[in-house]
Amino acid sequence: MRILWLDTQDPYFNLAAEEYLLKETEEDIFMLWQNADSVIVGRYQNTLAEVDMAFIEAQGIKVARRITGGGAVFHDLGNLNFTFIRNIAPNEKKIDFHQYLAPIVEALHALGVPAEFSGRNDLTIEGRKISGNAMTFHNNRVLEHGTLLFSTIPDHLAKALKVDPAKFSDKAVQSVRSRVTNISEHLAVPMSVIEFKDHLFQHILRAEGQTSIGRLSDQEIAAIELQAKNKNATWEWNYGHSPQYSYHQKTRTAGGIIEVMMDVKEGIIQDVRFFGDFFSTRDPQQLAAHLIGQRHHKEVLSGVIQQLDISSYFNNTTPEDFLNLLTK
Repeated sequence: MRILWLDTQDPYFNLAAEEYLLKETEEDIFMLWQNADSVIVGRYQNTLAEVDMAFIEAQGIKVARRITGGGAVFHDLGNLNFTFIRNIAPNEKKIDFHQYLAPIVEALHALGVPAEFSGRNDLTIEGRKISGNAMTFHNNRVLEHGTLLFSTIPDHLAKALKVDPAKFSDKAVQSVRSRVTNISEHLAVPMSVIEFKDHLFQHILRAEGQTSIGRLSDQEIAAIELQAKNKNATWEWNYGHSPQYSYHQKTRTAGGIIEVMMDVKEGIIQDVRFFGDFFSTRDPQQLAAHLIGQRHHKEVLSGVIQQLDISSYFNNTTPEDFLNLLTK
């Protein structure tokens, strides 16, 4: 087995590395990695319905989509991520997390942490979640990966993933919010996340009969950086790849109540309708024509709105009020 540590904390590179190693290599792999502050959404999720855009933009938190299913998770440097990639026989292609999580549980037990497998894909301590896991297949290879909440900031986790469910109507997989805890709170002897990383590596090295931790080659890094640029860091993948959804929001401005309903497909606004008790000198549906065909993205819509006289469509309404209506 090839055992790797990813040196970067860039979520786009790290997720690209997983996909590259799954599809472009042939050996079994175990790796550990960390992401700087980021929200990682599942393969089949509506990104905007999973994250609080106002909070993550204010905090500089990145949003990235992974290739596995499941729900959205928050990453920071208090979180450690692990990945197993293995070759399997055709008859082994089944969703079974136990075999991959067993060595992780054993490593936690060695530290006196009473972790246990729970539900369909979680690790918990006394009923509180410390790890969420997901899986995908490519030909006769499987990728299983998960989070390990070691000393993550609970407040950031809660706020980054807090979205009003009434704003969206879609068929995307919705995240189930669980009570969480940090592994560091359950240790008999305190340790840092880096010491915890080293402990996990040593446990896997012994289990696999290995002696060293590897790094990606220069050739692999170049290929992964190219994929990260062309796919993983793009709006098309992280937002545009969301399932079709309807967006509904209401706000009160100095000019009255404005309600908007939008249909969005592949991240592009298809239809817009306005309702409310506002006054206007121009028909708001004329404004809607400027929005249809645009990305449902704050930066893009801000550029469109700055070119329009919003107060003529919605009396006593500022461009900022209107932008928040469409994106907050």
